[in-house]
Amino acid sequence: MPPALRQALDYGLVILGSFFVALAFNLFLLPNNIASGGVAGVSTITKGVFGWEPGVVQWVLNIPLFIMGVVILGKNFGLKSFVGTVTLPLFVLMTSEMAPATPNPLLGAIFGGMGVGLGLGIVFRGRASTGGIDLAAQVLHKFTHLPLGISVALLDGMIVLTSAIVFSLEEGLYALIGLFATSRTIDFVQVGLNTSKNVMIITEDVDEVRSAIFKQIDRGVTVLSGAGGYTDRERRVVMCVVQQNEFIKLTQTVKTVDPGAFVVAMNATEVLGEGFKTS
Repeated sequence: MPPALRQALDYGLVILGSFFVALAFNLFLLPNNIASGGVAGVSTITKGVFGWEPGVVQWVLNIPLFIMGVVILGKNFGLKSFVGTVTLPLFVLMTSEMAPATPNPLLGAIFGGMGVGLGLGIVFRGRASTGGIDLAAQVLHKFTHLPLGISVALLDGMIVLTSAIVFSLEEGLYALIGLFATSRTIDFVQVGLNTSKNVMIITEDVDEVRSAIFKQIDRGVTVLSGAGGYTDRERRVVMCVVQQNEFIKLTQTVKTVDPGAFVVAMNATEVLGEGFKTS
């Protein structure tokens, strides 16, 4: 893809993703007082306590956080991330008059979380972010040396805990459901449903197993060097990546050649190369 077209597509994804986040926020989360983390969660709390317009609160928080990230972290967050930082609150304001999709907080948490996850996943596909708590977490990570994942969890946890205090414990629990739905949906958008299997085969009959996989499964293999942990004897390990629907056939093929083979399978959520995704 030409660089100019790739750049235009990225900006389109950032804008589209931001729009989906705003829709989910105004249709599902805000009407049910579900503050499931992030700057959006903060704006839900301030709306409930002070009546402040969420879109304005998000602007007031997002833009300084973006500037702080650039100054303190010294990273080039890029124009695309700035676009996400600015357009998300804009779309929140533009869709603020839409009627809530449901008064049921459980449905609001599930579908609101999924909608936010869909939007953020699309933004990430555009190789950008919407700023906010992610930038604050990076600053916390820099000064405290806490792992970045824990920094994000701490900040989101504080927001959810605050919502439980401000609204109710039940609404705080709904916020946790929304946060989980967002996380899982982002994963789905990023890697899809096509989870493959990375299979490690420890066998004495490496050549026979390799040949059988070539003929029966039509997949390539990589032979790795290893050593037995108890015997310290040199062993060869066959590694093969297959689609989910090929896994059973692979294990049956291996067991036919060597019934004593030791087989370990792991999920591989992103596989690039011949026979799989090419980009």
